[in-house]
Amino acid sequence: MPTSNLDADIVQMQERFLDELSATATENNRVNPENYDKFEVKRGLRNANGSGVLAGLTVVGDVHGYIFDEGDRVPRPGRLRYRGIDVAAMTAGFRKDDRFGYEETAYLLLFAMLPTSEQLERFNKMLGACRKLPENFTEDMILSAPSPDIMNKLARCTLASYSYDRNPDDNSIRNVLRQSMELISRFPTMMAYAYQAKRHYYDSKSLFIHMPKEELSTAENILRLIRPTAEYTMSEAKLLDIMLVLHAEHGGGNNSSFTARVITSADTDTYSAIAGAVGALKGSKHGGANNRVMGMMTDLKAHVNDWTNEGQLRDYLLKILNKEAYDHSGLIYGLGHAIYTLSDPRAVILKAQAEELATEKGRMDEFNLYKTVEQLAIDTFCEFKKTARTISVNVDFYSGFVYDMLGIPPELYTPLFATSRIAGWCAHRIEEIVSGGRIYRPAFKCVMPPIKYVPLDKRVKGQKPVAE
Repeated sequence: MPTSNLDADIVQMQERFLDELSATATENNRVNPENYDKFEVKRGLRNANGSGVLAGLTVVGDVHGYIFDEGDRVPRPGRLRYRGIDVAAMTAGFRKDDRFGYEETAYLLLFAMLPTSEQLERFNKMLGACRKLPENFTEDMILSAPSPDIMNKLARCTLASYSYDRNPDDNSIRNVLRQSMELISRFPTMMAYAYQAKRHYYDSKSLFIHMPKEELSTAENILRLIRPTAEYTMSEAKLLDIMLVLHAEHGGGNNSSFTARVITSADTDTYSAIAGAVGALKGSKHGGANNRVMGMMTDLKAHVNDWTNEGQLRDYLLKILNKEAYDHSGLIYGLGHAIYTLSDPRAVILKAQAEELATEKGRMDEFNLYKTVEQLAIDTFCEFKKTARTISVNVDFYSGFVYDMLGIPPELYTPLFATSRIAGWCAHRIEEIVSGGRIYRPAFKCVMPPIKYVPLDKRVKGQKPVAE
């Protein structure tokens, strides 16, 4: 396992220094909460009614979960559209034809139109031809510097791709499209190899580096590359494909897509913009939520003897809300969404798919547990919070369970999200280049009063700053 080469004495000195100053740094970076109301700051770029501050326009994706009627927020069934096309209709079309859909989804997001059979075939061939990483990339960028976190390695691989690009700084749409297709194609390989390196160097497991196959779909290649045997069933691949489709895009306001647009607006290169989006998605408040759901459900199974006993389940959920169970955050993970109210359309689709797979895998007891917890969590939350707010479970509630049934380890849940969302990020980057034109520069008001400068020889440790 790689380790730091810092001398032990230096490390101890750093630790003591950080212990001494961390409290100071925390205290001196607090902003008086009253100032947010005083200056009408929309924290998190959200309005007081819960809606998002309108920061831009997009034709890429549409996320809908409520309307406003005479100032009141009225819940509506969730709806997700890619380039105007309902995702539920798309996935139903893929399933009816018994074919993979992620590649078609990526085409739609990039070019704003559904491909013909010929166009889709050419697009698939182009993706297939790019799945192998550049020469020496695997050895130099992944195996020589493995990471315990796959998202960290994905970001590094994205930035490293700049050095392997013959024309990295050209932001013409033609060149950015080439870069986008290469990244969409290579993200599964980067993710899989980063995972294999992590298993080998950090978990002391055997190293398996399988070569991607050009003729296989994105979902098939992912399962082939992450499994020691490279074996998978077609039903597993088809379900993973739907998971990729459901995570491919979610409007321009989600944190990672917005990050990609903000960085793009500075007129930087594709790799810098996408690496920033990866970093945003890594956060537990964004892409890491499905891991929290799995952790919560594992803890529930360990503390509830009878999974069919609604009273025991409700008691456990109340303990979570009282910060007495799981991670003591007071949060029921997988419950609620910033936009969706009555339903998350992705969760609706995924729930049906989870039931099919649970039947196939002999895990219906667990699926029924999830269904029971879903309903009890909504009722218990509203009762505990004394609110009539309309909430539902989100896509994260069932996605971890599906990944688990597919034999996919938790450390790959968020990287799989990124491997899917790369299509949406690239679409938003292209739109920002074409239609943006201005660097993002929102206002921040400084509420720090003028402070008198004190010469070095007059300073006293722990002395508070003096206002001028």
